[in-house]
Amino acid sequence: MRSIGAYILLMNNSIFKLEQRADLLCEAIATVRLQIEQIEATGEMAPPGCFVVRYQARGSGRTYWYYKLQATEPIFTTKNGEKTKYQHLGKGGSPAHIEALMQVSRRNQIEALQRTLTALDGCLSDLYDNKSNAARQ
Repeated sequence: MRSIGAYILLMNNSIFKLEQRADLLCEAIATVRLQIEQIEATGEMAPPGCFVVRYQARGSGRTYWYYKLQATEPIFTTKNGEKTKYQHLGKGGSPAHIEALMQVSRRNQIEALQRTLTALDGCLSDLYDNKSNAARQ
């Protein structure tokens, strides 16, 4: 049978470990938020659901390769003012092609970091929910 002092020591140690874990989670959350801010500061992001596609065109007996930014819904405006799912980027290595690739890359990185933030926030919430549940018992 343990003494009351042993239970108090055990509880204090448990609280200390809880605070350490919470601090680590908060540090990780701050780091991920900073990474998101740094990526956002480097330039624009592609709209959600957009990706770069390579396509083939034939002419004069030759095959040409071009790139386009493709969306899941019509979001780009044509010269006629109509909406389309495609934005022509030109040949591989063109400034428009490279910029579109970078925009998609930034968006993908930020989406992955946001999923990490969601997981970390959930861990932090669970940490304190478990503490509340343990205190009630």
